[in-house]
Parts: sequence; structure tokens; C-alpha cells
Amino acid sequence: MDVQNLPTLNAVLNSISAFLLIFGYLNIRSGRIQQHRAFMISALITSALFLTSYLFYHQQVGSVPYPHHDWTRTLYFTILIPHIILAALMVPFIITIVILAFREKFATHRKIARWVFPVWLFVSVSGVVIYVMLYIL
Repeated sequence: MDVQNLPTLNAVLNSISAFLLIFGYLNIRSGRIQQHRAFMISALITSALFLTSYLFYHQQVGSVPYPHHDWTRTLYFTILIPHIILAALMVPFIITIVILAFREKFATHRKIARWVFPVWLFVSVSGVVIYVMLYIL
């Protein structure tokens, strides 16, 4: 695989993570704990693969400037800035909720996951939007 293909791979991994997160959420809301666990572990692995690929790509290529100088530039940065901030903040919180779940401290896991889940989902979905704006449009 060529390094230039990594943005597409990253978008695919982000999309998969988003779907896994949604299915994990739906399963826990339905009381299907084992299925929830499987989806969330899969989302964690997919997100870790994304992060590895993303860091490798940017280590090779550097920063990729937004190519358009029209109204979409403001929209792009409006999505990109919170995406970057929240993505950086999410890592320790995701690790925390995973550790809490494995230690079976579910009350604390639930309290933190209520905040982490929508942010993690936003980061995954906005990552795909950023990809589309940067490489497709």
C-alpha cells in the first residue's frame, strides 16, 4: 500500500469505528452486554489502527493544507479545530473507560462513558467529513 492511500484507509477506519460505536451503544441500551463488549472492543481496535495509520501518514507527508479558498474553508476549520482538540482529549478518557469496564467498575464506567461516547462518535464522523473535504471535494 502506498502512503498516498492512507487517507482513504483512515476514513474507512473512522467510518467503521463510528458504526461499531453506534452498534455498541444500541446493544448496551438493549441489555446485550456481551455484544456491547464485542462492538466496543472492535471500535477500540479500529480506532487504534486509525491512529497508528494517521500518525504514520503525517510523519511521512507532514501537514496537508486545505486546498480551497472559498466559503468551505471556514466550514472546514470549524469542523477541524474541535475535531483535533477532542481527538487529543479522548485518548486518556477512552483508556479510562476501557480499564473501568475490564475491572467491572460499571457505575463509574457508565458515568464517564455517557460523555465519552458522543465525543468519540463526533471525532470518528468528523474525521470522515474532514477527509471528504480535504481529499474528495
